[in-house]
Amino acid sequence: MIGIILKAGLSYLLGSVIGGLVVGRFRGGVDIRNCGSGNAGGTNALRTQGPGFAFWVMLIDIGKGWLATAVVAPAALPGALQSVTGSPLRGWCVAACGIAVLLGHVYPVWYGFRGGKGVATLLGAVAGIAPWLLLPMLLTWLVTAVLIGFVGLASMLAACALSLAIVASRLSPRVPLVTFGIVSALLIAFTHRTNIARMLAGTEPRARRLWLFGRSSGRGLT
Repeated sequence: MIGIILKAGLSYLLGSVIGGLVVGRFRGGVDIRNCGSGNAGGTNALRTQGPGFAFWVMLIDIGKGWLATAVVAPAALPGALQSVTGSPLRGWCVAACGIAVLLGHVYPVWYGFRGGKGVATLLGAVAGIAPWLLLPMLLTWLVTAVLIGFVGLASMLAACALSLAIVASRLSPRVPLVTFGIVSALLIAFTHRTNIARMLAGTEPRARRLWLFGRSSGRGLT
């Protein structure tokens, strides 16, 4: 149990390394939280700073999610804090590290607890657990973005698709992974609460370049 707590703590600190702010520091000190939507994630980076900037942001944010579940979770620790790989706690360690790295991204201790929405980091964490789970997530995101045009909604439904895919699969240990999927979906929905409010108010912009029916009426990326 101590090993799980320690690894979750390390994953949280890893998640607190925000790609948008790290890249911004090397690009003239720009803080993308003061630009566009005020979010530190890849979508705002793309919209306000361009594709080159956004590429490195996504690479960092996806990479840290993968490191948390694929490297930190199964890592052997010295002394009494041995690896939990192969023990009944292995699944809970992976789930705890995945959730912790997401929380670190959303509430980064290094940056005043103002981070991103966690979607890219979730993709990385899922890739570290079972890469095939990315398929239902990406398909759901793409279909929603093309048919409806709301990037925020596409991200939330993709997180829900992850939960459903885990429930429908034979992945084990089952309970920890289902817990990870449900908590992740709830967290992604929470971080997109302003998107939900704008959709309900009819003021949420659509992704013009993705929305199948919005070539003439879209208003850019959310």
